[in-house]
Amino acid sequence: MYILPAIDLLGGKCVRLRQGKYDDVTIYNEDPIAQAMEFKEAGAEWIHIVDLDAAKSGIPTNHEIIREIAVKTGLKVDTGGGIRNMDTLTKWIEEYGVTRCVIGTSAIKDRAFTEAALKRYADKIAIGIDAHNGEVAVDGWTTGGGVKALEFANTMKELGAKTIVFTDISRDGMLTGPAFESTKELVDKTGLDVIASGGIGSDEDIMYIKGSGCAGVIVGKAIYERKVDLKKCLQSV
Repeated sequence: MYILPAIDLLGGKCVRLRQGKYDDVTIYNEDPIAQAMEFKEAGAEWIHIVDLDAAKSGIPTNHEIIREIAVKTGLKVDTGGGIRNMDTLTKWIEEYGVTRCVIGTSAIKDRAFTEAALKRYADKIAIGIDAHNGEVAVDGWTTGGGVKALEFANTMKELGAKTIVFTDISRDGMLTGPAFESTKELVDKTGLDVIASGGIGSDEDIMYIKGSGCAGVIVGKAIYERKVDLKKCLQSV
């Protein structure tokens, strides 16, 4: 299992939302590039970056910052937020040095784009499944998609998806522990590489979610709040 320290970008700053609420924001660092370098110095090989402005609007907003992080740090960048057409996706992969793009809202709303994207870039795409009470949420977590997470994951697998990023919205930013059972269910019943996200609040939580069989785990607020020792955890997983 690998660890992806997270940077959520809003207005060009590193922030965390509480349960995905845009009106409940904490700013942790006004210099996201410096923050990314800290993760690299701790030993990280991956970084997870979300353009929160784009996730809500569908318009790439913090893309130049993300490109600069990719170029200056050399980290493998896993990024999402507002990737809703092939032109945007191609730019991220071909021009911006991004290792993997996360498609969320479009995977629900635009099946034709999702199919085309997976056909062309299957190894460079993760499907973002952000769930609340088992239902997939869209538009930056502001609305429900009307589809159950497990059902949706298997549908994406049929289209060629190999990786999913699974976030339990109710746990995100709460530091109350990861969604072990639902993560394990996705691992066991889909056979996909599952990246777990949401709820990590301690070093022990990271080792706990590893037991679900997930391929990776995204850790954000717990690092910023110094509840997780990133360097130590990277050495132990």
